[in-house]
Amino acid sequence: MSLKNLNNTLIAVITLFVLYLGLSFILFPAASTPGVGLPTWPEGDGGGFLVMKGIREFSMGLVLVALWLTRHRRALGWVLLMEAVAPFGDMINVLTHHGSAAAAFGIHGLTAALIAATGALVLRETRTSAPLGTTAPATAAPATATPVRAPRPVA
Repeated sequence: MSLKNLNNTLIAVITLFVLYLGLSFILFPAASTPGVGLPTWPEGDGGGFLVMKGIREFSMGLVLVALWLTRHRRALGWVLLMEAVAPFGDMINVLTHHGSAAAAFGIHGLTAALIAATGALVLRETRTSAPLGTTAPATAAPATATPVRAPRPVA
């Protein structure tokens, strides 16, 4: 499997997962929340916060879709690296609020590592591409083997 095919597979998995998470928190916030590893849940009208988390996740997925479909692979690599900050922040949040260390490292930490590694692989794949605005050098046209004939006199 080529690096580009591997990257496309990883990008598809990450993008679909992020979109799924976002929709889960938007449509079913109470059912989605127990799996994140925090020990307590917001009381009262905490559902608005959870929907906000879902919108964040879903919008992150849409950015990945847009860059992937428009074939902006280098930008996609950088965005993946930046988006790895979100699950890393979730991991820190779970740990600082005395949540499940297994969930913090196993869910959020691994997700951050996978997203960052995929971003690095995409950047590695695009490293040898020509920068924007440059073109490949033109090559000379091959010489023809047919001799040029003089025009025939008209009689």
